[in-house]
Amino acid sequence: MRRGLAAKLGIGWTLHGDGSTPRPGEAVAPDERLSWGRTAGLGAQHVVAMFGATFVFPVLMGLDPNLAIMVSGAATILFLLIVQGKIPSYLGSSASFVGAVTVIRAGGGDTSTVTGAILVCAVVLAAVGLIIHFVGAQVVHRLLPPAVSGAVVMLIGFNLAPVVAETYWPQDQWIALITMLVVLGCTVLLRGFFARIAVFLGLVVGYGLSWLFDRGFGPITAPDADGVVSTHFRLDLSGVADASWFGMPDLLAPSFDAAAVIVVLPAVIALIAENTGHVKAVEEMTRTKLDDGLGRAIFADGFASALSSAVGGPPTTTYAENIGVMAATRVYSTAAYCVAAIVAILFGLCPKFGAVIAATPGGVLGGITVVLYGMIGLLGAKIWVANRVDFGDPINLLPLAAGLVVGIGGVSLDITPRFSLSGIALGTLVALLGYHLLRVLVAKRR
Repeated sequence: MRRGLAAKLGIGWTLHGDGSTPRPGEAVAPDERLSWGRTAGLGAQHVVAMFGATFVFPVLMGLDPNLAIMVSGAATILFLLIVQGKIPSYLGSSASFVGAVTVIRAGGGDTSTVTGAILVCAVVLAAVGLIIHFVGAQVVHRLLPPAVSGAVVMLIGFNLAPVVAETYWPQDQWIALITMLVVLGCTVLLRGFFARIAVFLGLVVGYGLSWLFDRGFGPITAPDADGVVSTHFRLDLSGVADASWFGMPDLLAPSFDAAAVIVVLPAVIALIAENTGHVKAVEEMTRTKLDDGLGRAIFADGFASALSSAVGGPPTTTYAENIGVMAATRVYSTAAYCVAAIVAILFGLCPKFGAVIAATPGGVLGGITVVLYGMIGLLGAKIWVANRVDFGDPINLLPLAAGLVVGIGGVSLDITPRFSLSGIALGTLVALLGYHLLRVLVAKRR
């Protein structure tokens, strides 16, 4: 009976072959595992793969990276239990909220306002997951066809371009440039697993170079993260010495603001697209139909994000970086993800580790965000290409073109003296409502 319950929860793994390597021409299934020693090694690879982005995005959103690492581990375990171990995945910090959070903070919102808006968005995502689970996956394709979801993902990425140009890059343009080139070079020149962690490698190189530049060239006179020009060292490790080796991250209760919630809500569309793409990729690799698991996956992501933001953590999402690890190793065992999650929780309980992360120089973030934000935007184009969206059809072309210019250009629509729609929120509404309105009008005309 105990073994049956474990299997139902997705934690009753059977040994694959002799536990050493996958048999020739075969792969290790999600409900299988290699020996625990090899599983631990694979779990370590998953930690490295998710590591860079999982703490970079909270830093960009002004959230605690230590807490982000810890809750990512807890979120991953929760996700695996909800999907009953059928969809191997690591839940790291989501990039889809960075632009909206930047807008909220620019309008005077604090961290509790940010996490409150994310919490509402996460609850909406979980509700969508439940609807998909009971109604079927076709509801996603009807409400959010590839033309619309691609446009929303694109404007979420490209809307962040001014953040790079105005906040991170000016802090240290040469370190930013070198970091960017390292990320690009590692992605193209390295192979397999190391190419998948190019962002992490760029982060390490940029961090080290900042320390060397401080020793070789002295302090830099440049803007800091607040835009104030001063003479300071690129890398400030004073907080590391004061941090303890073991302790709980600081938890923070959310607060709620309607305007902030509206700014964040379009990220739901991006998360639905991300989760759908992840499930399709796992289907392709494992050659297993997972249509019944899509609703569970989206609900699990929303539920995990809600729990994370309720204590001051970032939103979560399924990570493509870890799909790369699975593709390279042909090991889809969820046991490796459980190991990775436990390691992440232990990392999160080390404040000194979090202080090292928080000290990441602005120039390094500038070089990384140039690549990351561009990649997010081009993922929207990838959705269009993969689904062969026809831009010869004005129903696709016109509302998406308008929505992108509105969202990326920062067009604002003042509803009341104290409330307005702009950026990602307004661009999403124009693209989504415009698309469906034109479809209805054309259908009636015909």
